[in-house]
Amino acid sequence: MKIAPLLARRIGLSLLAAVLLGALVFVAMRSGPLAPTRVTIARVADDVVTPSLFGIGTVEARRSTPIGPTAAGRVLRVGVDVGDTVKAGQWLAEMEPIDLAERSAALEASMARASNAVAAAQAQRQDAEARKALAAANARRYVDLGAKDFISSGAVEAKLQEQQSAEAALAAAEANLAAARQDLRRLDAERAGLARQRENLRLLAPSAGVVISRDAEPGSTVVAGQAVLRLIDPASLWLRVRFDQGRSAGLAPGLPAEIVLRSEPSKRLAGKVARVEALSDSVTEERVAMITLDTLPAGVSVGELAEVTLALPATARGPVLPNASITRQGGELGVWQPDGASVRFVPVQLGRASLDGQVQVLGGVRAGDEVIVFSEKALATGSRVKIVERLASNTP
Repeated sequence: MKIAPLLARRIGLSLLAAVLLGALVFVAMRSGPLAPTRVTIARVADDVVTPSLFGIGTVEARRSTPIGPTAAGRVLRVGVDVGDTVKAGQWLAEMEPIDLAERSAALEASMARASNAVAAAQAQRQDAEARKALAAANARRYVDLGAKDFISSGAVEAKLQEQQSAEAALAAAEANLAAARQDLRRLDAERAGLARQRENLRLLAPSAGVVISRDAEPGSTVVAGQAVLRLIDPASLWLRVRFDQGRSAGLAPGLPAEIVLRSEPSKRLAGKVARVEALSDSVTEERVAMITLDTLPAGVSVGELAEVTLALPATARGPVLPNASITRQGGELGVWQPDGASVRFVPVQLGRASLDGQVQVLGGVRAGDEVIVFSEKALATGSRVKIVERLASNTP
């Protein structure tokens, strides 16, 4: 009589345990670790991709002119300061002449001495010409007398020798005169060079511009070619911008550019690519391009940073994927596609990409195919998934 209630009690407990186990399995399969991974999907679009390049650049001057002396010296005066606008030919600074006045006086004395040497050489030449003429006349007379046997042949030969000596003396006098004149021309050229050095002591602006640096102060000594001041042409400002080499296909002169200066982040300026440098940076893997602005804003400064976006030519129409759907499995790029209640990995070949997250697909999927964009956790082949409209992690 007591066995029946005990058996019924055991059967009830077994049924309760089975129900609890079933509920636990159900919960585990629905919301626990064994539950399917929730994912969002998107369809491969048939569209074009408008790729863009983004880079950071600095404002530079295309024409920058260092102003300095052509010889070593000491700075005497500097008449302008950083930020001053100067005109072409305007006096900027002056170097101390040091011994230039003494050298000029010594050169003038040397030129006076050379002039006297020229005068003396000219007098010697005139004397030599007179001696030559007298010797020639005497030689002719003695030759005539010798022909008539009035004098000996030895006397005739002596007069002919005197004529030759007079001619040699005249040649020497002409050579001395030429040397004296050449020495005078040399000194005259040195005087012109010294005058040019005196002019070079005054540092003048070769063209209109703005002073951007003052590299030497009065009293400091500079060497030849060292800059005392630096000028730039404010109308020649452009940007040196670096772009990722891996995304730089299509970078060419003439491309339109959108420029945002750090000093005016809310203002977008228009420009274009003026030049693409032939030398790339192998360390940072970047290409360098020079960007000009269509309208130069007021107050822009050299060295200011700017953000530059280039619009590249659009691709041909074809399959386009969101960049978020692309993943890498075993060193291969691809996408996850739903396959019933599970997923499979499909390798794809990618083309150009745009800054809004769209990527051109060259192979692997077709327009209209479904791909997984976001998932709650990492997927693997055969993973169970549940398609939802959005995930908490990517809900705006």
